[in-house]
Amino acid sequence: MQKKTITKISAEIPVRQNLKRVAAYARVSSGKDAMKHSLSAQVSYYSDLIQKTPGWEYAGVYSDEAKPGTRDAREDFKRLIKDCEAGQIDMIITKSISRFARNTVLLLQSVRHLKSLGVDVYFEEQNIHSVSGDGELMLTILASFAQEESRSVSENQKWRIRNCFNEGRPWNMNMLGYRQENGSLIIVPEEAELVRRIFNEYLEGKGPGKIVKELNAEGIPAPRGGEWGTAELRKILKNTAYTGNLKLQRFFRETHISPYSTKNTGELPIYKVDGSHPPIISEETFDAVQNEIVRRAEKHKDKAPPQKYPYSLKIDCGNCGKKYRRKLNHGIPVWKCITFDYKGKAACPSKQIPESVLDDIFAGVNMDTIEKITACNGNILIAKFTDGREEHYVWKDRSRSESWTPEMKKLAGERLKERKKING
Repeated sequence: MQKKTITKISAEIPVRQNLKRVAAYARVSSGKDAMKHSLSAQVSYYSDLIQKTPGWEYAGVYSDEAKPGTRDAREDFKRLIKDCEAGQIDMIITKSISRFARNTVLLLQSVRHLKSLGVDVYFEEQNIHSVSGDGELMLTILASFAQEESRSVSENQKWRIRNCFNEGRPWNMNMLGYRQENGSLIIVPEEAELVRRIFNEYLEGKGPGKIVKELNAEGIPAPRGGEWGTAELRKILKNTAYTGNLKLQRFFRETHISPYSTKNTGELPIYKVDGSHPPIISEETFDAVQNEIVRRAEKHKDKAPPQKYPYSLKIDCGNCGKKYRRKLNHGIPVWKCITFDYKGKAACPSKQIPESVLDDIFAGVNMDTIEKITACNGNILIAKFTDGREEHYVWKDRSRSESWTPEMKKLAGERLKERKKING
């Protein structure tokens, strides 16, 4: 009989490779189609690069479009920093220093903050890792060059724009009713009719809100697409360019990294160009509208400011996401979703909530401790408190008789008496 041979094999525990969680940040500073394509290409490139590199784990691509190189104006940049603070990212790849930040101070603040979190930032064009020994010194030097280059490009652009203004030519004029063709403004007939309608209806007594509501109800798109808003309509009513005259350089940017334009109140020359293009609105009509704007403002200037209620800006619609606002329904205060109130049930199937219901539910609750209340279908209210907890409430519809005011009951009684007299 053959002797058994037993060999002991030691267990080998496979060593799990710790993958580096890598994210990328991409940005373009213009919303033009070519730049949008560039941003899309960057996102695809980084997604592919991270997922194909051994030892790396894909942590996402963060991107901002048509945003200046300042942190506060970039939503995805802020989200990237928050995810780094949450410990979800080990390294960030970005194309260049100028894509990450144009301002030297902002760049160093961001890089130092990320370094304190143990997050490395790799700048491809400069081949610099922020956590390397000489990384910060090189970043300081190169960021200064990037900032100066940005300033130089901006100053050249400003010179071209101001030179156009000095010659009485608009720089880049996109407005309802016109299109630019070979440096001239040409009337678009269909759009011009809409402009005239807006001016005429305002003079007939309609407010911006009513005009906007009718335009949206008719499905007429706003100049930049989507729905109309009162701010956009007011800009049209105040735009002197519709008279065939131009006022150039009414706004300007203070520095090359300023995210917003500032109204020119005498800091720079304003150029008035009479008869620069065909008018859509007569000067008489335009002046009449400006006088009417002033008259209406004077009429309402002493009007008491809107009263703030405990539930103001607190209630969100669970269907469309819009806020609820207070309305009087036959003298009874109720809270309605703005979309429902403005466009009806077809646009938002939410329900109005009697204020008395809210008072009963939140009796004794300090409303300052509630961050928001979400009104959901099925008469459900979800209150989120500032300490992070959530409370769910279900409210009952009031009966019709309970919702009647004394005036409504009196009127109903009088109608009932009339019917009895008629029926003998």
